[in-house]
Amino acid sequence: MKEFSYVIKDEIGLHARPAGLLVKEVKKFESAVTLSCKGKTAAAGKLIAIMSMGVKQGDEVNVQVEGPDEDAAFEAVEKFFQNNL
Repeated sequence: MKEFSYVIKDEIGLHARPAGLLVKEVKKFESAVTLSCKGKTAAAGKLIAIMSMGVKQGDEVNVQVEGPDEDAAFEAVEKFFQNNL
């Protein structure tokens, strides 16, 4: 398992558009990607679960990646966060 933390920089937080793009990115991999923030946890492949977390600008999100292609998934998801959030 690999994990990283990321502080959301986007003014609107983790809103619908980037959440949808994140779901698409995560679905490219077999590994499970899980987001945790403010005591809530969600599978990164489920849009409604991500949206229900209510992640705002300045919140720290912990991202865990576990599975057969976790190295590639970890790199892709970390890059996604840096470029989009």
